[in-house]
Amino acid sequence: MEGPVQSIRSQADRALPGDIRRVQGESRRRYGSPRVHAALQAEGQRVGRNRVARLMRRHGIAVRIKRRFRVTTDSKHGFPVAPNLLNRKFTAPGPNKVWLADMTYIPTGEGWLYLAVVLDLFSRKVVGWAMRETMAQELTLSALQMAITNRQPGPGLLQHSDRGSQYAAHDYRRLLAKHGMLCSMSRKGNCWDNAP
Repeated sequence: MEGPVQSIRSQADRALPGDIRRVQGESRRRYGSPRVHAALQAEGQRVGRNRVARLMRRHGIAVRIKRRFRVTTDSKHGFPVAPNLLNRKFTAPGPNKVWLADMTYIPTGEGWLYLAVVLDLFSRKVVGWAMRETMAQELTLSALQMAITNRQPGPGLLQHSDRGSQYAAHDYRRLLAKHGMLCSMSRKGNCWDNAP
């Protein structure tokens, strides 16, 4: 009696992961084992909650983790803040006249990384970028240095960013000054000042 019962259960265990994956797909991978179990029971399948949980673990069927919001602007610092010279004038008379700089946090094959970008407002093309696991100042400096090396702008270029510590720091401002660039920063808490 033990053999046939075990083989029926083994057969069900082989078929059940497909049903679990289907339910997970329909929920866009938001259902954990309790909700998957409830959905399978609603379909008429006789299966225990612990069994669903065990099969999900065994087959690597997991809930999609929601991306946590990461703050990339630290405006609570002691560095001087530049005035908003751009003032939402989102046009430029030509290339290498106005650059915008910003950071974001993105998923990659290596895990979540910070990305710093420098964008030419005239062409809307990325002229410099850098990626790191942390928001260290080297991230923004590397992106700016790449833009300078690639484009070699003349003096008077307006470089606009938020008022984060990475952009307000002395080393970043020194690099701007060394190349004759004007520093402009968004108003506090106003993401629309750097919308493009």
